[in-house]
Amino acid sequence: MKKLFQIFSVVIIVLIAAPAVKASDDAHSEGKLDPKEIIFEHLGDGYGWEVPFNHHKRIPLPVIVFGTDGLHIFSSSRVSDGKDYVDGNTTFRLAGKESDFKGKVVEIVDGKEIRPFDISITKNVCGIFIAALIVIGLMLWMRHHIIKHGFKAPRKGLGFLELLIDFIYTSVIKSTLGAKAAKFAPYLLTVFFFIFIMNLLGLIVIFPGGANLTGNIAVTLVLAVLTFIVTNLFATRHYWKEIFWPEVPLWLKFPLPIMPAIEIFGMFTKPAALTVRLFANMMGGHMIVIVLTLLIFIFAAVSPVAGGATTVVSVLFSIFMLLIDVLVSFIQAYVFTMLSTIFISLAQVEEEHLKEKEEKEHHQTQLQTN
Repeated sequence: MKKLFQIFSVVIIVLIAAPAVKASDDAHSEGKLDPKEIIFEHLGDGYGWEVPFNHHKRIPLPVIVFGTDGLHIFSSSRVSDGKDYVDGNTTFRLAGKESDFKGKVVEIVDGKEIRPFDISITKNVCGIFIAALIVIGLMLWMRHHIIKHGFKAPRKGLGFLELLIDFIYTSVIKSTLGAKAAKFAPYLLTVFFFIFIMNLLGLIVIFPGGANLTGNIAVTLVLAVLTFIVTNLFATRHYWKEIFWPEVPLWLKFPLPIMPAIEIFGMFTKPAALTVRLFANMMGGHMIVIVLTLLIFIFAAVSPVAGGATTVVSVLFSIFMLLIDVLVSFIQAYVFTMLSTIFISLAQVEEEHLKEKEEKEHHQTQLQTN
Protein backbone atom coordinates (compact mmCIF):
# COMPACT_ATOMS: atom_id res chain seq x y z
CA MET A 1 0.00 0.00 0.00
CA LYS A 2 2.89 2.32 0.84
CA LYS A 3 4.57 1.70 -2.55
CA LEU A 4 1.28 2.31 -4.33
CA PHE A 5 0.91 5.64 -2.55
CA GLN A 6 4.49 6.62 -3.51
CA ILE A 7 3.85 5.76 -7.19
CA PHE A 8 0.60 7.71 -7.11
CA SER A 9 2.38 10.72 -5.59
CA VAL A 10 5.06 10.67 -8.30
CA VAL A 11 2.43 10.48 -11.04
CA ILE A 12 0.52 13.42 -9.56
CA ILE A 13 3.71 15.49 -9.29
CA VAL A 14 4.58 14.73 -12.92
CA LEU A 15 1.10 15.73 -14.07
CA ILE A 16 1.33 19.01 -12.18
CA ALA A 17 4.96 19.71 -13.02
CA ALA A 18 4.62 19.20 -16.76
CA PRO A 19 2.48 22.28 -17.43
CA ALA A 20 4.63 24.20 -14.98
CA VAL A 21 7.81 23.38 -16.89
CA LYS A 22 6.03 24.22 -20.11
CA ALA A 23 5.13 27.64 -18.76
CA SER A 24 8.69 28.12 -17.56
CA ASP A 25 10.04 27.31 -21.03
CA ASP A 26 7.69 29.88 -22.56
CA ALA A 27 8.73 32.51 -20.05
CA HIS A 28 12.47 32.01 -20.69
CA SER A 29 12.20 31.75 -24.47
CA GLU A 30 10.04 34.86 -24.89
CA GLY A 31 11.49 36.85 -22.02
CA LYS A 32 8.09 37.28 -20.40
CA LEU A 33 5.17 35.19 -19.27
CA ASP A 34 1.95 35.45 -21.26
CA PRO A 35 -0.70 33.52 -19.26
CA LYS A 36 -3.41 34.01 -21.88
CA GLU A 37 -1.19 32.63 -24.65
CA ILE A 38 -0.14 29.59 -22.59
CA ILE A 39 -3.70 28.76 -21.50
CA PHE A 40 -5.21 28.87 -24.98
CA GLU A 41 -2.24 27.04 -26.51
CA HIS A 42 -2.70 24.20 -24.03
CA LEU A 43 -6.46 24.05 -24.49
CA GLY A 44 -6.33 24.42 -28.27
CA ASP A 45 -5.55 22.02 -31.10
CA GLY A 46 -2.25 21.58 -32.96
CA TYR A 47 -0.39 19.71 -35.68
CA GLY A 48 1.94 18.04 -33.20
CA TRP A 49 1.96 16.43 -29.77
CA GLU A 50 4.06 18.21 -27.15
CA VAL A 51 6.96 16.24 -25.68
CA PRO A 52 6.76 16.29 -21.84
CA PHE A 53 9.14 18.79 -20.17
CA ASN A 54 10.31 20.11 -23.57
CA HIS A 55 7.85 22.55 -25.09
CA HIS A 56 10.03 23.18 -28.15
CA LYS A 57 9.88 19.58 -29.43
CA ARG A 58 6.74 17.92 -30.72
CA ILE A 59 5.74 14.51 -32.01
CA PRO A 60 4.87 15.29 -35.67
CA LEU A 61 1.49 14.39 -37.09
CA PRO A 62 0.42 14.08 -40.77
CA VAL A 63 -0.79 17.24 -42.51
CA ILE A 64 -3.42 16.56 -45.20
CA VAL A 65 -4.55 19.59 -47.22
CA PHE A 66 -6.14 20.31 -50.59
CA GLY A 67 -4.19 23.21 -52.08
CA THR A 68 -4.76 25.12 -55.30
CA ASP A 69 -3.11 22.31 -57.27
CA GLY A 70 -4.58 19.29 -55.48
CA LEU A 71 -3.91 17.01 -52.52
CA HIS A 72 -0.76 17.37 -50.40
CA ILE A 73 0.32 15.06 -47.57
CA PHE A 74 3.41 15.75 -45.47
CA SER A 75 4.70 15.68 -41.90
CA SER A 76 3.98 18.66 -39.64
CA SER A 77 7.71 18.76 -38.79
CA ARG A 78 8.32 20.24 -42.27
CA VAL A 79 6.51 23.46 -41.35
CA SER A 80 7.61 23.70 -37.70
CA ASP A 81 9.87 26.46 -36.32
CA GLY A 82 8.72 28.94 -38.97
CA LYS A 83 10.02 26.88 -41.91
CA ASP A 84 8.44 26.94 -45.37
CA TYR A 85 7.80 23.63 -47.10
CA VAL A 86 7.77 23.48 -50.90
CA ASP A 87 5.81 20.56 -52.38
CA GLY A 88 6.09 20.74 -56.16
CA ASN A 89 5.09 24.28 -57.08
CA THR A 90 3.20 24.90 -53.85
CA THR A 91 4.59 26.46 -50.67
CA PHE A 92 3.14 25.83 -47.24
CA ARG A 93 3.90 27.29 -43.82
CA LEU A 94 2.48 27.41 -40.30
CA ALA A 95 0.83 30.81 -39.82
CA GLY A 96 2.40 32.97 -37.13
CA LYS A 97 0.83 34.89 -34.24
CA GLU A 98 0.26 38.01 -36.33
CA SER A 99 -1.65 36.10 -39.03
CA ASP A 100 -5.43 35.79 -39.32
CA PHE A 101 -4.88 32.00 -39.53
CA LYS A 102 -2.74 31.75 -36.41
CA GLY A 103 -1.42 28.22 -35.81
CA LYS A 104 -2.95 26.84 -39.04
CA VAL A 105 -1.18 25.50 -42.13
CA VAL A 106 -1.54 28.02 -44.96
CA GLU A 107 -0.59 28.08 -48.64
CA ILE A 108 1.50 30.96 -49.95
CA VAL A 109 0.16 32.33 -53.25
CA ASP A 110 1.75 35.53 -54.63
CA GLY A 111 3.05 36.38 -51.17
CA LYS A 112 -0.40 36.05 -49.57
CA GLU A 113 -1.57 33.42 -47.10
CA ILE A 114 -4.50 31.30 -48.29
CA ARG A 115 -6.21 28.73 -46.08
CA PRO A 116 -6.44 25.38 -47.92
CA PHE A 117 -9.11 22.75 -47.26
CA ASP A 118 -7.59 21.03 -44.23
CA ILE A 119 -8.36 17.45 -43.13
CA SER A 120 -5.12 16.93 -41.19
CA ILE A 121 -4.69 14.43 -38.37
CA THR A 122 -4.31 17.03 -35.61
CA LYS A 123 -3.76 16.38 -31.92
CA ASN A 124 -7.49 16.36 -31.21
CA VAL A 125 -8.25 14.04 -34.14
CA CYS A 126 -5.50 11.67 -33.03
CA GLY A 127 -6.82 11.84 -29.46
CA ILE A 128 -10.31 10.87 -30.67
CA PHE A 129 -8.85 7.86 -32.50
CA ILE A 130 -6.96 6.82 -29.36
CA ALA A 131 -10.08 7.17 -27.17
CA ALA A 132 -12.13 5.14 -29.68
CA LEU A 133 -9.50 2.38 -29.77
CA ILE A 134 -9.42 2.24 -25.97
CA VAL A 135 -13.23 1.92 -25.79
CA ILE A 136 -13.21 -0.80 -28.48
CA GLY A 137 -10.40 -2.62 -26.65
CA LEU A 138 -12.29 -2.53 -23.34
CA MET A 139 -15.47 -3.87 -24.91
CA LEU A 140 -13.58 -6.64 -26.74
CA TRP A 141 -11.90 -7.51 -23.43
CA MET A 142 -15.33 -7.86 -21.79
CA ARG A 143 -16.65 -9.85 -24.76
CA HIS A 144 -13.69 -12.26 -24.57
CA HIS A 145 -14.35 -12.84 -20.86
CA ILE A 146 -18.05 -13.56 -21.44
CA ILE A 147 -17.27 -16.00 -24.28
CA LYS A 148 -14.64 -17.79 -22.18
CA HIS A 149 -16.24 -17.75 -18.71
CA GLY A 150 -19.90 -17.09 -19.41
CA PHE A 151 -21.56 -14.77 -16.88
CA LYS A 152 -19.09 -15.56 -14.13
CA ALA A 153 -18.24 -12.38 -12.25
CA PRO A 154 -14.87 -10.97 -13.41
CA ARG A 155 -12.27 -9.53 -11.05
CA LYS A 156 -10.02 -6.47 -10.77
CA GLY A 157 -10.14 -4.07 -13.72
CA LEU A 158 -12.64 -6.10 -15.70
CA GLY A 159 -14.88 -6.31 -12.64
CA PHE A 160 -14.88 -2.51 -12.37
CA LEU A 161 -15.74 -2.26 -16.08
CA GLU A 162 -18.67 -4.65 -15.63
CA LEU A 163 -19.81 -2.62 -12.62
CA LEU A 164 -19.86 0.56 -14.72
CA ILE A 165 -21.75 -1.12 -17.57
CA ASP A 166 -24.35 -2.58 -15.20
CA PHE A 167 -24.72 0.72 -13.32
CA ILE A 168 -25.34 2.79 -16.46
CA TYR A 169 -27.62 0.21 -18.07
CA THR A 170 -29.70 -0.56 -14.98
CA SER A 171 -29.97 2.81 -13.27
CA VAL A 172 -30.11 5.07 -16.34
CA ILE A 173 -31.06 3.28 -19.56
CA LYS A 174 -33.41 0.52 -18.40
CA SER A 175 -35.10 2.55 -15.68
CA THR A 176 -35.90 5.29 -18.23
CA LEU A 177 -36.58 3.43 -21.48
CA GLY A 178 -38.05 0.24 -20.02
CA ALA A 179 -38.79 -2.35 -22.73
CA LYS A 180 -36.94 -0.28 -25.34
CA ALA A 181 -33.71 -0.18 -23.34
CA ALA A 182 -32.02 -2.93 -25.36
CA LYS A 183 -32.64 -1.02 -28.60
CA PHE A 184 -30.80 2.13 -27.53
CA ALA A 185 -28.33 0.68 -25.00
CA PRO A 186 -25.48 0.14 -27.54
CA TYR A 187 -25.49 3.82 -28.53
CA LEU A 188 -25.92 5.18 -25.00
CA LEU A 189 -23.24 2.93 -23.46
CA THR A 190 -20.85 3.85 -26.28
CA VAL A 191 -21.48 7.55 -25.64
CA PHE A 192 -20.84 7.16 -21.91
CA PHE A 193 -17.54 5.28 -22.21
CA PHE A 194 -16.33 7.41 -25.13
CA ILE A 195 -16.87 10.65 -23.18
CA PHE A 196 -15.48 9.16 -19.96
CA ILE A 197 -12.28 7.96 -21.67
CA MET A 198 -11.84 11.29 -23.48
CA ASN A 199 -12.27 13.15 -20.18
CA LEU A 200 -9.63 11.01 -18.46
CA LEU A 201 -7.17 11.31 -21.35
CA GLY A 202 -7.53 15.08 -21.17
CA LEU A 203 -6.23 15.02 -17.57
CA ILE A 204 -3.00 13.25 -18.57
CA VAL A 205 -0.28 15.62 -19.75
CA ILE A 206 2.01 13.09 -21.43
CA PHE A 207 1.20 11.12 -24.61
CA PRO A 208 -1.35 9.57 -25.30
CA GLY A 209 -3.16 12.11 -23.13
CA GLY A 210 -3.08 15.88 -23.21
CA ALA A 211 -5.66 16.50 -25.93
CA ASN A 212 -8.47 18.70 -24.64
CA LEU A 213 -11.20 16.76 -26.47
CA THR A 214 -14.38 17.40 -24.49
CA GLY A 215 -13.14 20.95 -23.88
CA ASN A 216 -13.46 21.45 -27.65
CA ILE A 217 -16.97 22.61 -28.54
CA ALA A 218 -16.75 20.97 -31.99
CA VAL A 219 -16.39 17.53 -30.37
CA THR A 220 -19.26 18.04 -27.91
CA LEU A 221 -21.42 19.45 -30.73
CA VAL A 222 -20.95 16.31 -32.83
CA LEU A 223 -21.89 14.11 -29.86
CA ALA A 224 -25.00 16.22 -29.22
CA VAL A 225 -25.96 16.08 -32.92
CA LEU A 226 -25.70 12.27 -32.81
CA THR A 227 -28.13 12.21 -29.89
CA PHE A 228 -30.40 14.59 -31.83
CA ILE A 229 -30.36 12.26 -34.86
CA VAL A 230 -31.05 9.12 -32.80
CA THR A 231 -33.83 10.89 -30.90
CA ASN A 232 -35.69 12.10 -33.98
CA LEU A 233 -34.88 9.28 -36.38
CA PHE A 234 -36.50 6.65 -34.14
CA ALA A 235 -39.25 8.91 -32.78
CA THR A 236 -42.86 7.70 -32.73
CA ARG A 237 -45.71 9.22 -34.73
CA HIS A 238 -47.27 10.56 -31.56
CA TYR A 239 -44.03 12.49 -30.84
CA TRP A 240 -44.21 14.23 -34.22
CA LYS A 241 -47.91 14.88 -33.75
CA GLU A 242 -47.15 16.66 -30.47
CA ILE A 243 -44.49 18.70 -32.25
CA PHE A 244 -46.60 19.95 -35.17
CA TRP A 245 -50.12 19.69 -33.69
CA PRO A 246 -49.89 19.62 -29.88
CA GLU A 247 -52.94 19.11 -27.67
CA VAL A 248 -53.48 22.75 -26.73
CA PRO A 249 -56.32 25.22 -27.44
CA LEU A 250 -56.79 25.79 -31.17
CA TRP A 251 -55.94 29.51 -31.02
CA LEU A 252 -52.41 28.60 -29.85
CA LYS A 253 -51.67 26.69 -33.06
CA PHE A 254 -53.93 28.25 -35.70
CA PRO A 255 -53.77 30.60 -37.58
CA LEU A 256 -50.49 31.54 -35.87
CA PRO A 257 -48.49 28.35 -35.08
CA ILE A 258 -47.29 29.58 -31.70
CA MET A 259 -46.99 26.23 -29.92
CA PRO A 260 -45.61 24.30 -32.94
CA ALA A 261 -42.91 26.97 -33.28
CA ILE A 262 -42.05 26.61 -29.59
CA GLU A 263 -41.95 22.80 -29.88
CA ILE A 264 -39.68 22.93 -32.94
CA PHE A 265 -37.41 25.41 -31.18
CA GLY A 266 -37.30 23.04 -28.21
CA MET A 267 -36.05 20.24 -30.45
CA PHE A 268 -32.85 22.22 -31.10
CA THR A 269 -32.35 23.62 -27.60
CA LYS A 270 -31.85 20.08 -26.25
CA PRO A 271 -28.67 19.30 -28.25
CA ALA A 272 -27.51 22.87 -27.63
CA ALA A 273 -27.78 22.27 -23.87
CA LEU A 274 -25.86 18.99 -24.20
CA THR A 275 -23.12 20.73 -26.19
CA VAL A 276 -22.57 23.67 -23.86
CA ARG A 277 -22.92 21.72 -20.61
CA LEU A 278 -20.16 19.22 -21.40
CA PHE A 279 -17.88 21.76 -23.08
CA ALA A 280 -18.10 24.41 -20.34
CA ASN A 281 -17.56 22.01 -17.44
CA MET A 282 -14.53 20.27 -18.93
CA MET A 283 -12.98 23.48 -20.27
CA GLY A 284 -13.40 25.14 -16.87
CA GLY A 285 -11.68 22.28 -15.03
CA HIS A 286 -8.63 22.34 -17.32
CA MET A 287 -8.39 26.11 -17.12
CA ILE A 288 -8.43 26.18 -13.32
CA VAL A 289 -5.50 23.73 -13.07
CA ILE A 290 -3.45 25.72 -15.60
CA VAL A 291 -4.17 29.05 -13.90
CA LEU A 292 -3.17 27.65 -10.49
CA THR A 293 0.12 26.45 -12.01
CA LEU A 294 0.81 29.79 -13.70
CA LEU A 295 0.36 31.60 -10.37
CA ILE A 296 3.74 30.16 -9.37
CA PHE A 297 5.55 32.04 -12.14
CA ILE A 298 3.43 35.18 -11.86
CA PHE A 299 4.29 35.59 -8.16
CA ALA A 300 7.90 34.50 -8.72
CA ALA A 301 8.31 37.43 -11.10
CA VAL A 302 7.20 39.76 -8.29
CA SER A 303 9.30 38.27 -5.49
CA PRO A 304 11.25 34.99 -4.98
CA VAL A 305 9.74 34.68 -1.49
CA ALA A 306 6.21 35.10 -2.82
CA GLY A 307 6.97 32.62 -5.59
CA GLY A 308 8.20 30.00 -3.12
CA ALA A 309 5.15 30.35 -0.90
CA THR A 310 2.81 30.32 -3.88
CA THR A 311 4.43 27.15 -5.24
CA VAL A 312 3.32 25.06 -2.26
CA VAL A 313 -0.23 26.43 -2.27
CA SER A 314 -0.61 26.19 -6.06
CA VAL A 315 0.66 22.61 -6.22
CA LEU A 316 -1.65 21.50 -3.41
CA PHE A 317 -4.68 23.17 -4.97
CA SER A 318 -3.72 21.79 -8.41
CA ILE A 319 -3.57 18.26 -7.02
CA PHE A 320 -6.93 18.79 -5.33
CA MET A 321 -8.48 20.11 -8.57
CA LEU A 322 -6.98 17.24 -10.56
CA LEU A 323 -8.60 14.72 -8.23
CA ILE A 324 -11.90 16.62 -8.46
CA ASP A 325 -11.60 16.56 -12.26
CA VAL A 326 -11.41 12.75 -12.20
CA LEU A 327 -14.79 12.72 -10.43
CA VAL A 328 -16.13 15.43 -12.77
CA SER A 329 -15.03 13.31 -15.76
CA PHE A 330 -17.36 10.54 -14.62
CA ILE A 331 -20.18 12.89 -13.62
CA GLN A 332 -20.18 14.72 -16.97
CA ALA A 333 -20.19 11.45 -18.94
CA TYR A 334 -23.03 10.22 -16.69
CA VAL A 335 -25.06 13.44 -17.08
CA PHE A 336 -24.64 13.49 -20.87
CA THR A 337 -25.79 9.86 -21.09
CA MET A 338 -28.68 10.45 -18.69
CA LEU A 339 -29.96 13.50 -20.60
CA SER A 340 -29.59 11.69 -23.92
CA THR A 341 -31.63 8.81 -22.49
CA ILE A 342 -34.34 11.19 -21.29
CA PHE A 343 -34.53 12.96 -24.66
CA ILE A 344 -34.81 9.62 -26.46
CA SER A 345 -37.50 8.41 -24.04
CA LEU A 346 -39.56 11.57 -24.62
CA ALA A 347 -39.59 10.70 -28.33
CA GLN A 348 -40.72 7.13 -27.64
CA VAL A 349 -44.02 7.98 -25.93
CA GLU A 350 -47.00 6.14 -27.43
CA GLU A 351 -50.55 7.50 -27.40
CA GLU A 352 -51.78 4.38 -25.57
CA HIS A 353 -49.36 5.05 -22.72
CA LEU A 354 -50.64 8.58 -22.39
CA LYS A 355 -54.23 7.39 -22.26
CA GLU A 356 -53.36 4.86 -19.54
CA LYS A 357 -51.60 7.58 -17.59
CA GLU A 358 -54.60 9.91 -17.90
CA GLU A 359 -56.97 7.14 -16.77
CA LYS A 360 -54.82 6.39 -13.72
CA GLU A 361 -54.66 10.08 -12.81
CA HIS A 362 -58.44 10.40 -13.28
CA HIS A 363 -59.04 7.32 -11.12
CA GLN A 364 -56.76 8.67 -8.36
CA THR A 365 -58.57 12.02 -8.48
CA GLN A 366 -61.93 10.28 -8.03
CA LEU A 367 -60.64 8.27 -5.07
CA GLN A 368 -59.35 11.45 -3.41
CA THR A 369 -62.68 13.20 -4.04
CA ASN A 370 -64.65 10.32 -2.53
